[in-house]
Amino acid sequence: MASALHNLSSYDPATVPSAKGMKFGIVVSEWNEEITGALLEGAVATLRKFGADDRDITVQTVPGSFELVYGSALMTRHPEKFDAVIAIGCVIRGDTPHFDYICQGTTQGLAELNRKGIMPVIYGLLTCNTQQQALDRCGGKLGNKGDECAITAIKMVAYGQRL
Repeated sequence: MASALHNLSSYDPATVPSAKGMKFGIVVSEWNEEITGALLEGAVATLRKFGADDRDITVQTVPGSFELVYGSALMTRHPEKFDAVIAIGCVIRGDTPHFDYICQGTTQGLAELNRKGIMPVIYGLLTCNTQQQALDRCGGKLGNKGDECAITAIKMVAYGQRL
């Protein structure tokens, strides 16, 4: 497992561009709110740490992880408001194949938004087998995936600006 080898909150600050003037949309799932709330806090704190202003960070909620695709798609239709979108959700495996369908559909939908190339859509969907695995990745012993998503968003916006 990759996060066992690399803490999600670990990065070299010298490699992260300034986020000053960048505009971020964050779509966060209400499902598994204990987890997604912590991921959101990590993402926002990291964006601020690198210079993003609060008025340049827009947070919207959707009911579940599958709805992250639609929520993100709506944000990508507004390049005047956003330079990147971060999609945050958490799906924990249960007793039925529902987990597989939600994870696959959400992943494919977010990948399709990236393929269209309007703006970067950052994949912040935790797909965990247990609640403990999710807790370990939202500020626990493996760091916070929200931090990683924010760093990725900043770097991808800067990448687009360089082209």
